[in-house]
Amino acid sequence: MTTTPGDVDYAVRAIPRGPASRTRRGAAALVDWAAVALPLILGWIVVDSLRDANGGGQMDRLVFGAAAFAAAAGVLVWNRGFRDGRTGASLGKSWLDLISRDAATGAPLGTSRALLPRTGTDVVRRATALDEGFIPIPSDTSVTAIRKRRLLGLAALLLILMATIVASIAVGARPMDFGEIFHAVFGATGTDTDLVVRTLRIPRTALAVAVGVALGIAGALIQGHTRNPLADAGLLGLNAGAALFVVLSIYLLGFNTPSQYLWFAFAGSLAASVVVFGISSIGGGGASPLSLALGGAAVAMFLQAMTQTVILLDQTSLDGYRFWVVGSVAGRGLDVLWQVLPFLVVGVIIALASTPSLNVLSLGDDIARGLGTNIVRSRVIGIAAITLLTGAATAACGPIAFVGLVVPHVARFVTGPDYRWLVPYSGLIGAIMVLLADVIGRVVVRPGELQVGIVLAMFGAPFFIALVRRRKLVSL
Repeated sequence: MTTTPGDVDYAVRAIPRGPASRTRRGAAALVDWAAVALPLILGWIVVDSLRDANGGGQMDRLVFGAAAFAAAAGVLVWNRGFRDGRTGASLGKSWLDLISRDAATGAPLGTSRALLPRTGTDVVRRATALDEGFIPIPSDTSVTAIRKRRLLGLAALLLILMATIVASIAVGARPMDFGEIFHAVFGATGTDTDLVVRTLRIPRTALAVAVGVALGIAGALIQGHTRNPLADAGLLGLNAGAALFVVLSIYLLGFNTPSQYLWFAFAGSLAASVVVFGISSIGGGGASPLSLALGGAAVAMFLQAMTQTVILLDQTSLDGYRFWVVGSVAGRGLDVLWQVLPFLVVGVIIALASTPSLNVLSLGDDIARGLGTNIVRSRVIGIAAITLLTGAATAACGPIAFVGLVVPHVARFVTGPDYRWLVPYSGLIGAIMVLLADVIGRVVVRPGELQVGIVLAMFGAPFFIALVRRRKLVSL
């Protein structure tokens, strides 16, 4: 077949050569620096709003300013170091279809070199780089490398948790400077600021850590045993059971403080778990993930109806229920923590010990049975740990929503489906999330406070919507 000079093959596109245009590179750099500047701008706005004239204090500004700089540094390392160094495409470059590479070899720069001032690099179009043999640095998937990354992740979470604990002690409705905080923690003499720190902030910080760990771990266990990525304590009726027993204690016995109806809340969660597990176990199939979810939903609806009936009959019960159901770590002393701490400790130990069997259960009941796993015993142990953790946390602080739902997904993004790592990660992330919500709630409506449950709902609801819209939810 003959062709004429006018024939054009439109299926073949010319590959651009040489560096990308200065305009495109400048736009990519602008996006990258905007990503770093965003947390700094938000931090400046928050710090400026915490001036002395607005009721802020020295420690408030220091904490939120340091958080803004830490967030900006984290974005810089992630975007410029890991993304640009390993894949050649930072956030801005990926949007504008560019690749950063070594000018001599055409290879990726590497994390260390990407973070330092660069020489001997060029930025080209993605099509150019791929045509000339650019290959991103692959992730090391060896067992040693994965274990190292997970250990480093745990260490990073511990550091973040320590910083959040310091912020929780330093920030509050009453502004304080560094000297007052230091004196109250290390050399208290009974001044007003010493009493505020030692009798209010430290107890609520300790309680927030314990409750966050419990709810995070319980959420991971619930999602694992039900194989439902949208599961939390409410799915098994634990919160509804606690709510009914709290309302009954207020209505029948006249209790009106958390320390008085704490045990009733715990007993309600325990009773609900027994009923749900019993209902789901009826029949020859035992307590399957589907039967647990269906049984929990049915029991929760019944218990909620009973709770609504009681609070409609009695105004005092309604007032007490409204105070408890919002979920808060404020107003609870160390006496509440000491009462629930043994149950939380036992629940955490059981949860950590049950992670190997939960890994097998995640493969499916048939495979787990074929591998010799006692499914009924594993589920009983798992439900017991969930009941201890969720029951004690709910009894102490009320039903704090979204922690058990959100935290396991954040942890799973780092650890993958291995529950031996997922459970401790979920505990640490849960503690950080509850503490951060408590700190934010203390400053946004000064001189008042927003409860932890309200703050978490504001951030958790959008995350929940994003989860529902994802198509990979069935992969659990």
